[in-house]
Formats: sequence, C-alpha cells, structure tokens
Amino acid sequence: MNKTSVSQFIKKYTLMIALGAVVLIFAILTEGSILNPQNINNLISQNAYVIILAVGMLMTILTGGNVDLSVGSVVAMIGAVTGTLMVTNGMNIYLTMAISLGLGVLVGAIQGFIIAYIKVPPFIATLGGMMIWRGVALIILDGFTISPYPDQYLNIFNSYFPNFLGGPEGLDLTCLVIGIIGVAVFAVLRYRTYAKEKNQTVKTTTLGGTIGSIVVVAAVGLYVTYKLASYRGLPMILIYLFIIIAIYHYYTAKTVSGRYLYAVGGNEKAAKLSGIDTEKVYFKAYTNMGFLSGLAALVVVARFNAASPTAGTGYEMDAIASVFLGGASAYGGTGTVIGAVIGALFMGVLNNGMSIMGIDANWQRVVKGVVLLAAVIFDVISKRKKS
Repeated sequence: MNKTSVSQFIKKYTLMIALGAVVLIFAILTEGSILNPQNINNLISQNAYVIILAVGMLMTILTGGNVDLSVGSVVAMIGAVTGTLMVTNGMNIYLTMAISLGLGVLVGAIQGFIIAYIKVPPFIATLGGMMIWRGVALIILDGFTISPYPDQYLNIFNSYFPNFLGGPEGLDLTCLVIGIIGVAVFAVLRYRTYAKEKNQTVKTTTLGGTIGSIVVVAAVGLYVTYKLASYRGLPMILIYLFIIIAIYHYYTAKTVSGRYLYAVGGNEKAAKLSGIDTEKVYFKAYTNMGFLSGLAALVVVARFNAASPTAGTGYEMDAIASVFLGGASAYGGTGTVIGAVIGALFMGVLNNGMSIMGIDANWQRVVKGVVLLAAVIFDVISKRKKS
C-alpha cells in the first residue's frame, strides 16, 4: 500500500480508526471487560434503538442540517400505546405492532406536513412535538409503568437465531458460518465497487485502500462473530439492524428519491429549480422518522419489558450526536447511513466503557458533549477551508 493509498484509507475511515482506538483504550482501562462476549452482546442490544433512530435522523439532517427533537417523546408515547393495547387490554401482539408503526407514520406525517407545507421551521415544529407527545405518553400511562409484556412479544426482539448446525459446547457454529458469509459478501461487494471505478477518470478508491478496508472489516467482523458465538449466538436484533441498515443504505446511495435528500441539503433553491419537489422530500424524511421512531419504541419496550412515562428521555440527543459523529455535515447534504451507524456505535462504546469504569453519569454527559462539539467544529472548519 503506497502513501497515497494509506492517506486515502485514513481519510476515508477516520471514524472507524477512532472507534478502534477508543475500544483499545477502554480494553486496557477495563482490563478487557469491554471485550467480554456478554458485554459485546449487551452493547448491541443496548444501542439498537440508537442505531434505528440515527438512520432516520440522518434523513432529516441531510435536508439541510434539520433535526427532529421529538423522537424520544414519540418513542415514549408509542411505548405507552403498546403497553395499553398489548398488556392491559390483551390485544394480539402483531396487530399491536402494526398499530404502533402506523401511529409512528401518522405522527411523522403530521410533523412533516407542518414543516414541508406550512413552512414551520423544523426546530420549532419538532420542539412542539417533543412536548406534545411526551404529554400524551404521560396522559396514557397516568404516571405509572405498564409491565410485563407477553413472552411471545419479548422473544421477537430478545431471542437468538437458532443454531441449526450445532458445534462444540459453548460455540454457536451457525453464528460463525453466518459471520463468515457476511464478511465474504462484503469483500466481494467492496472489490466490485473498486473494479467499476478502475477505468473511470475520477476514482474514490484505490486497490490498496480496498484491500485495507476488506482486511479491517473482516478482522473486526470475525472477531465480533466469534465472541457472539461463544456466548449465546447471533441476536435477532442484530439481524433486524442489518436489514434496516442495508435497506436505508441502498435507498440513500442508489435511488433517485434518496439522492434528492442530498440535493435539497446541498442547495435547496437549485434543487427546486431543477424540478425536485422539495416539499415532498421534507415530508417523506419526517414521515420516515416517525416510522423509525415507532420501530425504536417496539425495540425499547421489549428490552426493558415495560412501558414507562420516562422512556425515550434524551434519545433525540443520542441520535443527533451519532449522525454528526458519523460524518454528516451540520449544513446538510453530506452523510451516510454507514457513518451514522458507526457514530452510534462510537457513542455506545463511550457509554459502555465509562459505565464499566464506574465514571459518574454527569461526567459521562460532559465527555459525550465534548466529543460531539469536537466533531461539529471539525466539520465547520473543514467546510471553511474548502470554500
């Protein structure tokens, strides 16, 4: 790998390198506790909702640095609805899930309409939503917590993929095979991307950078797979996350409507003049955010086995921080789904590592705030230099 390839690799995978460095630091400080199989499993389940919300938040931020401050309150409100329908009234779990997701879409559509067509600034519209939906959650629950949820529902999100292949005691062979197949698929797709650009004038990858990314991802992927296989196997929530990430990555990178998000965020007036229905772009972004907030609510109540009036507190901040840490621009028009996911994992590792070390929760907030500010300042300075 020549100097150009190394430089390109470092520039393109700065956040992944930073994530690896943070994991290494915490591995030393916690004497390896953060890398225990059970802790890695917990890290995935604890941060599933952050990843889901971060993917949705990316859509809104791409439109011009706009955020949705209501997502935490929407999670609490929809959680309250699921608890009332499923636990209190005994409604069918699948019907309840469908109603909850539909309610999320409705909430997102209402806020999207206010933002896109009535032209209320997103900050104000979603700030109002944050107060409204939190109030609705409190009214529904009347200040009480609803639990426990049916085991059938909990198993949908908290169970593990069946080990069809068996294997030695203490090792899930099915999990290992799936992990190996996943790494192989990534390697093939990554090389195909390089091969397509090989003869193009403008290149974003080199052979050295491609090989380097494959080696790094393969090493990390196989290590995590082995750790999960030596615990309880492949969590179902991880499979759901992969599906969500794949769908939204394809949508933003490969579809016309997905690219409209970048166009609107890059220059809304130019996008409108070129024939893009900018109002529709805003509406779809916030409607989608509502849908993913509903999905996050289903995951959260399954994890905690309860619907609580305080659920979702601060979730919007976690999602926003993850997107900006993942390389999204504070001005919109720049960012990727993969970057948002890595940003969410970065925040998760920070939370998990500091908790293992017994660092006070207030200091944890300080550290996360400093990290977020540093990421945004870096983005602002970079934009200034380019201009």
